[in-house]
Amino acid sequence: MSPTRLEAFSDGVLAIIITIMVLELHVPHGTEWRSLAPLWPVFLSYVLSFVYLGIYWSNHHHMLHVTRRVNGGILWANLHLLFWLSLTPFTTAWMGENHFAPVPTAAYGAVLLACAIAYWVLQRTIIRSQGEHSILAAAIGSDRKGRMSPAVYALAIPLAFVHPAIAGALYAAVALIWLVPDRRIERIIGAGT
Repeated sequence: MSPTRLEAFSDGVLAIIITIMVLELHVPHGTEWRSLAPLWPVFLSYVLSFVYLGIYWSNHHHMLHVTRRVNGGILWANLHLLFWLSLTPFTTAWMGENHFAPVPTAAYGAVLLACAIAYWVLQRTIIRSQGEHSILAAAIGSDRKGRMSPAVYALAIPLAFVHPAIAGALYAAVALIWLVPDRRIERIIGAGT
């Protein structure tokens, strides 16, 4: 299978996930600005999740751009990632609607951790298929951000029971780290031309 077909399928699934999330944003019943106030936790959790999904979409696109061929292992690893990403709307709504209560905030972190692990599995599966000297392997390098993110999620999950705001701040910090454009793959491609 060509990587473009896998990318198109994944793009469609991510578009559906984002659509489900936005459908969870309910219109307030009042017409005053203050009627929006009770919705801030829902909106804040939506923004955080939208950013995360955008980060995954962007990095997934770059990763598949340098993938020459797709085998069965890559297909299943990709489905594994999409499964965990598909749980994002559920934990986003649960956390937001319950004003960042400890259990939903910890569950949100557990899904983020599972997504990070699934992305790593997909990345390693592609590298194993393409070879340790592939473009992706060269671009990933030591992958400090990729190794740090799951560690921060693993720390944030129990901290959600100490104070959910600490966990929320850690989730936002990881998102901010990934928002800084990651040009590793683009640099490698540019150096080869």
